[in-house]
Amino acid sequence: MPPYSTAAEIDGILPKTFRALIALLILAVASLGGALYLAHEHDVRPDEALTDNASGFPSIELRALLGNVHGSDQTMLDNAFRQVERTYYKPVNAQTLLTGEQHELIAYLKAHAVPNPRLPVLIATGDQRRDIAALNRDLALAQARYGKQTSPVQLTQAAIRGMLSSLGDPYTTYLSPTQINSLEESLRGGDFGGIGVYMVQDPRTKAILVEPIEGMPAARAGVRTGDRITAVDGRPVAPLKVDDVERLIRGRTGTVVHLAVRRAGSAAPRTIAITRRQIVVPSVHAEMKDGFEYIRLADFGRTSYDEVRRALLQGKAHNARGYILDLRNNGGGYLDAAVNISSLFIPQGTIVSTIDRFGDRDSKAAVGQTASDQSAYVGAKPLVILVNKFTASASEITAGAIQDYRAGTLIGTKTFGKGVVQSIYNTLDGGALKITTAKYVTPRGRDIQHKGIEPDIVVDQRVDMPLIGTPRDQQLTAAEAYLRRTANR
Repeated sequence: MPPYSTAAEIDGILPKTFRALIALLILAVASLGGALYLAHEHDVRPDEALTDNASGFPSIELRALLGNVHGSDQTMLDNAFRQVERTYYKPVNAQTLLTGEQHELIAYLKAHAVPNPRLPVLIATGDQRRDIAALNRDLALAQARYGKQTSPVQLTQAAIRGMLSSLGDPYTTYLSPTQINSLEESLRGGDFGGIGVYMVQDPRTKAILVEPIEGMPAARAGVRTGDRITAVDGRPVAPLKVDDVERLIRGRTGTVVHLAVRRAGSAAPRTIAITRRQIVVPSVHAEMKDGFEYIRLADFGRTSYDEVRRALLQGKAHNARGYILDLRNNGGGYLDAAVNISSLFIPQGTIVSTIDRFGDRDSKAAVGQTASDQSAYVGAKPLVILVNKFTASASEITAGAIQDYRAGTLIGTKTFGKGVVQSIYNTLDGGALKITTAKYVTPRGRDIQHKGIEPDIVVDQRVDMPLIGTPRDQQLTAAEAYLRRTANR
């Protein structure tokens, strides 16, 4: 991930295949990217953050409790509140944030053996300083009463999580240091120890589902897409979250981890021994298929543009009769990568526009010709884009732009429908706030949030990774047939 002093844009952390439904991690785990803007939190003076009266000085109650609230905890909570109010893409009700903070604090305490935690009811005033002071009082009281039974740091993180989750936006959340590190690993290209699987937790059943990465230890050991992990080295995973399971699976390169997995249609789990190794995950798989250059893009990472461009140029060098860009199960990545990759097929014009809560529009144009890059445009034609219901976020930006400019033909099923972008703001504990800050529209102004993009040619098939790229892949077969007809015209 670029240095934090620069603004790096990615397009949101979002579901894909069995990665769907929550941000995922590669195991190690690859996280899904989304259009994000990285920025440090601004320092907030204590007198700005803690005042709860008109005089601007801390109240007696706050002074008494201040010793129980670490300065960084207070600053994190203050900054989270201010950041949401300032940048969330819709108007925010302060009472919603206060109530959300307290509900999550109470839920966290109950989950950590505090039988009947009690905190006074919070009432928002509409005055930002007073409302922030109320949040600080609540956190300070929770830490003073229950900090010895739990963790003050975890209480702060719970308070922030509660505020963000109260908005009812699955893309606005707090990312723990572990989660943000995994996201960075993923978007750097993935270079770490592990077994090479994508993981997701079904929000309904809480089951941990996996999707192995081809050629990696898990896939070679026999793990299949859709397998449900029931235990790691004999420890049941039922009460655990994805990042907890990730920590159990990770270990020193060369050591063995035993996964108990239950396969669909199987009554009993089976145990699979997998040797951990250094995982390096390229974002592109490319090969020539029957005279057509086939490029499967897993995500929009930092190296994806160069990888796709190289594959297209190799196709041209081998006189490819057509090109297939496979965006199925691709949940996103860097926004800049989406713009640059789209520019390989679109020589000029707007690729995507983002619109914030005030209606201000920021348009991203095709890269075009520059001194450093003779031309991003490769002109790979004829072109087919493969999409399905887990084609999302940055993938939809590229698919939507190509469809709008008629630079290629979309084949498959309707896409996921994530038309909002997020910004990431680093927090003092090494984690981050991920906040939805804008929506995006395609070059023709289409808002695809919750709607998705309809392909030009609908070809339905099971969303099952083992099918992709095989002779049983009906969508790929349809793409090849379409290109043959087009090439013969």
